[in-house]
Amino acid sequence: MYGPIGIVSTGSYLPATVVGNEEIARGAGVTDEWIVRKTGIRQRRRAAPGEATSDLAAEAARRALDQAGLRPADLSYIVVATSTPDQPQPATAGIVQNLLGARNAAGFDLNSVCSGFIYALTVTQRLLQGDERASYGLVVGADIYSRILDYSDRRTAALFGDGAGAAVIGPVDQGQGVIRTSLLTRGDQHHLIGVTAGGSRLPASPATLAGGDHHFRMEGRGVRGFVQEQLPAAVRDLLATAGVTGDAVDHFVPHQANGVMLAEVWPDLGLGSAALHLTLERYGNTGAASVPVTLDEAHRQGRLAVGDRVLLAAFGGGMSVGASLVDWAPTRHARHGTAQSLAGLIPAPRGAV
Repeated sequence: MYGPIGIVSTGSYLPATVVGNEEIARGAGVTDEWIVRKTGIRQRRRAAPGEATSDLAAEAARRALDQAGLRPADLSYIVVATSTPDQPQPATAGIVQNLLGARNAAGFDLNSVCSGFIYALTVTQRLLQGDERASYGLVVGADIYSRILDYSDRRTAALFGDGAGAAVIGPVDQGQGVIRTSLLTRGDQHHLIGVTAGGSRLPASPATLAGGDHHFRMEGRGVRGFVQEQLPAAVRDLLATAGVTGDAVDHFVPHQANGVMLAEVWPDLGLGSAALHLTLERYGNTGAASVPVTLDEAHRQGRLAVGDRVLLAAFGGGMSVGASLVDWAPTRHARHGTAQSLAGLIPAPRGAV
């Protein structure tokens, strides 16, 4: 397959259990008002005790396949972006392949933390373009952060939820599909986000369990500084390389990390009148799932029209940044909707619009 590759359908799955701020606030020693003021998040979803990341990923994938009118057997590749796999090995993608019955698909995992979906989209697009026998690829972002949080840590407990989002990608018409992608890793700042125990450097032991080293940790100020510097630079570089101005972007679908941080960085992105799509108020930060979950919601609500230019952007541990410019060419639309604004969702920080 050597022609253009684009997103031909989307799907998402959010667990049924809704967790409001009151429950989180009690354990973290804060209030509902504090969480909303600091993050813009009001609730998030939590996976059921018997649900694993592969279960969420497979359900999002089924919905994307159904929307495209495809069978699991039509898939050539399955790439699962996750930093909360079912287990250290085998790859969660292999479990998803089995759950779907996608017997013809090669599958593997990719871990760029919250940037994972953009990285996986890029890898899968290039695999398809380089394989004349390939048909379609499935890209899934899925995470269950509720299993690795320290709910007494107010810096992280309020932010994260569980979920999965998927996209089927495949051949589209000339001039459509993924136009350009920009990927960046700053390994010198890898210490800002991570789970330190459970790997080869610090294997699981009674001491690591007692020390809480299996919990997710984040240096909030360092992350904020990284995003403020690197995300606008990545967006400007991507648009310049693609020969597109910010005014030509119709939709912006960012990683749903923190509403306050997004409000602070939004004026620096130079995206003119692009519609900003947000789901963080209801779902929180769903890790690698946040971009595809938000994209799926926008698509199913009929907000994206064929030919619209959609900018996807994410940042995460590593530290990593990914941005992808897509000329929209979906297979189906649903009802008409309007994009959500930062206005009214959170108190506007100084300099925000």
